[in-house]
Amino acid sequence: MSLSELQNLDGCVALVTGGSRGLGLQMAEVLGELGAKVAITARKMHELTAAAEHLGSLGVETFPIVCDMSNLDAIPSMVETVMEALGPIDVLVNNAGTSWGASTIEHSLDGWQKVINLNVTAIFVITQEVGRRCMVPRKSGKVINIASIQGLAGLYPEGIPTLGYNASKGAVVNMTRTLANEWAPLGINVNAIAPGYFPTKMTAQLSESETSRMSVMDRVGGSEDLKGVTALFATKAGAFITGQILAVDGGITAV
Repeated sequence: MSLSELQNLDGCVALVTGGSRGLGLQMAEVLGELGAKVAITARKMHELTAAAEHLGSLGVETFPIVCDMSNLDAIPSMVETVMEALGPIDVLVNNAGTSWGASTIEHSLDGWQKVINLNVTAIFVITQEVGRRCMVPRKSGKVINIASIQGLAGLYPEGIPTLGYNASKGAVVNMTRTLANEWAPLGINVNAIAPGYFPTKMTAQLSESETSRMSVMDRVGGSEDLKGVTALFATKAGAFITGQILAVDGGITAV
């Protein structure tokens, strides 16, 4: 089978949470480019509309749907709506997330719970839902979790303690490994991407010069830098890869 055939997602359905901008939109672009019909979720309809128009201009069949992933009760109906519109979900990208910057002494319990709820519990709920409805019965599927290099080490961006965020991304790392082990006999691949510093809303408080200095490549991540790994994890090209955490960080974790 050729590489182009291995990376063909024609007829597949992908769901990207937090898909209206930033890293989520970048991943939605490549999934659509490979032939998938792409559902994107976010909290704000105007951002979804703009993202859907952008994806449509690239020839991607897109289904935008408002869903606040921190409202766990809203997730099952969102999944059902996507399935009714596009069909069973083949690729799930768990990208929606949040952060909270505060010293540990001053970190509020509300902030801790907000981060854990969205970054960990919501991933559990939607993955369970998509697994139950789509992947486990069909013995096929790809789950891509978005972790972080801050879940791989006790790393803080310069001067900004983020204990809750780091703990949540560490949880995503081991959720990925554990679920990969459980679902491997069912033909379902579960992997995670651990981005380094990309220009996103969550890193807006850091200057590009600060984040560039953290990378041995002397730059932050760009608008194309998650596309290759997304294609690998979402397609048959990565069929023998599961339970892996791939850092896309310009070499930060290597040194």
